[in-house]
Amino acid sequence: MSDRIEKRIELKAPIARVWRALTDYREFGEWFRVRLEGPFIPGQVAVGKITWPGYEHITWKATVQTMEPERLFSFTWHPYAVDPNIDYSTETPTLVEFRLEETATGTLLLLTESGFDKIPENRRFEAFQRNEGGWKQQMKNIEDHVAKAS
Repeated sequence: MSDRIEKRIELKAPIARVWRALTDYREFGEWFRVRLEGPFIPGQVAVGKITWPGYEHITWKATVQTMEPERLFSFTWHPYAVDPNIDYSTETPTLVEFRLEETATGTLLLLTESGFDKIPENRRFEAFQRNEGGWKQQMKNIEDHVAKAS
């Protein structure tokens, strides 16, 4: 099993539009399906409730690491932390990075989630598999979001 998930998608939208979809907490919440309580601020924890059917009981938490306008947005989180009876805060989080590159027809979005080798072995494989599929869906979600919204 790899230590990282990598996804890439070319979006037919200007880089500024994709940046806004990633970093405006309201827009992020629309395509990611989480109702965030406030804006993303480097060094601070962003908190919200998942709105995806079947996962509404989950509180979404991520610590914003980097916001380099129209280039890099990153946060750390606890992957597939869905059991409300488990304290995931003692685990080392994974790092999620969204990198943007301008292309002739839009924006290349490169997603990397790394650090799965630090996840406890008893849940590492499931967390990786769930996020692998989750990121595939999220790439489609952001593609649809930037295509319809301006």
